[in-house]
Amino acid sequence: MFKLYGFAVSNYFNMVKLALLEKGLTFEEVTLYGNQSEEFLSISPRGKVPVLGVEQGFINETSAILDYLEESSVGKALLPHEPFARAQVRALVKEIELYIELPARIGYPQAFFGASISDALKAKCRAELLAGVATLKRHASFAPYVAGDSFSLADIYFLYSIDLACGVAKKLFDLDLLADFPAARELLLRLNQNPHVKRIAADKEAAMPAFVAMAQAKAKG
Repeated sequence: MFKLYGFAVSNYFNMVKLALLEKGLTFEEVTLYGNQSEEFLSISPRGKVPVLGVEQGFINETSAILDYLEESSVGKALLPHEPFARAQVRALVKEIELYIELPARIGYPQAFFGASISDALKAKCRAELLAGVATLKRHASFAPYVAGDSFSLADIYFLYSIDLACGVAKKLFDLDLLADFPAARELLLRLNQNPHVKRIAADKEAAMPAFVAMAQAKAKG
């Protein structure tokens, strides 16, 4: 049985968790925050989550975990079989991560944790988020899913990246990233009705107090 190490507030943890659930795979969740202990660094070289425990050992990095699940497991396919279509999904995954998810993180300290970031960083965050959404408009099909007519890894990255990016944009700039992107808004609403997504959302809400307590304790040193 797989063991999924991480915590329910992490969007990358939830990407892997949704893939496992969609594929119908049996797994155990092990709550673990990223850290720099020698024990944890032995299974996650950068000390980050998620980590997937498998029979042969441990796999770190979300994209590597998702590729492993796709290549080694039965169940619902989350990548197309045809090579060109598969490459398009993988490109969309990278575009969402690099041009939406990562830029949103610039704004996390002020948007979610009560800290302040410089005007220069805020300007960078805003510009990159707008460019990232424009990239998604150009490449994604939303017919009705991100990459076409089937749910894929691109939808998992979209779901657990765009919501946070929208939160950052609203809090920092009073900006609705999806104001003129109805297809993306409709897909986000549809995905949030998925029973597995609802389960993950409930688990996240239940885990939030412990996460906040941990983050506050860490901030105090």
